[in-house]
Amino acid sequence: MAKELTGRTALVTGAGGGIGAACARRLAAEGAKVLVVDLRAEPAEKVAAEIGGVAVVADLSDPGFVAALPDEPIDIVVNNAGFQHVAPIEDFPPEVFSAILRVMVEAPFLIARQVLPGMYARGWGRFVNISSVHGLRASPFKSAYTTAKHGLEGFSKVVALEGAPHGVTSTCVCPAYVRTGLVEAQIADQAKVHGIEPDEVVENIMLQPAAIKRLIEPEEVAELVAYLCGPAGSFITGVSLPMDGGWTAH
Repeated sequence: MAKELTGRTALVTGAGGGIGAACARRLAAEGAKVLVVDLRAEPAEKVAAEIGGVAVVADLSDPGFVAALPDEPIDIVVNNAGFQHVAPIEDFPPEVFSAILRVMVEAPFLIARQVLPGMYARGWGRFVNISSVHGLRASPFKSAYTTAKHGLEGFSKVVALEGAPHGVTSTCVCPAYVRTGLVEAQIADQAKVHGIEPDEVVENIMLQPAAIKRLIEPEEVAELVAYLCGPAGSFITGVSLPMDGGWTAH
C-alpha cells in the first residue's frame, strides 16, 4: 500500500515522549518527514534518529521559539506540547498559569501564523490539536490546564473556518488519561496519598467519570491523528473528537 503522507512534512510539538512521540512515529510510518519539536534535546534527538526525522529544540513558553523552526514548508502541525499544575485557584502561581497558556494556546497560534501562508499557497494543510477531555469538561484544581485546553478548542475552530477555502483542516483530539510518564507519576503520587493500589487510583479516582476504566495508550491517540491527516480525514474539520471512554456521555 502507498504511504499516504509521502512528500509531506509534519511538525509535532512535545514529540520527545508520550503522545507526541507516538504521533511522530505514526506519521513517519505513513511517509511524512517529521520535525520532532521538544524542550529537551536528548529525547527529541532519540525519536528523530529512530524515525529519520529532524530534532528541533525549542522552548514554547518563549514566543521567540518560532525562530528555531526550520525554514521549510510544513504541511501538518500536531500541537501536543503541554504540562500540568494542580492547585486551588487561590494558591495557583500566576507565573505558572501564564506559562501554561503560552505553551498550550499562544504557541499553537504562533505556529499557525507562520505556517498557514505556505499551506494556503499549496492548497493543503492539517492541524491536529491534542486537546483533552478537559477541553470539554472541567475538573477542580486544574484552572490553567482547563482554561488552556478550552482556548485551544476555540482557536482550532477559527483555523478550521479560515482554512477551509484553502484546503486546510483543523481538529481537536480529546483524550482522557493517557499512559505517559506524566500520568504514571500522578498515579504513584495519588496511590501514596490515598493509601491504595495504583490500579484503584486509575479506576476509582482518575477515571471515575469514565465508563471504560483503563488508560489510553499513546498509540491509540496517534492512530486517530494519522487518520485525520490522511485522505479519509479531508472532510473532518472544526470538530472535537473525544477519546474519553464515555466520560462526556454523562
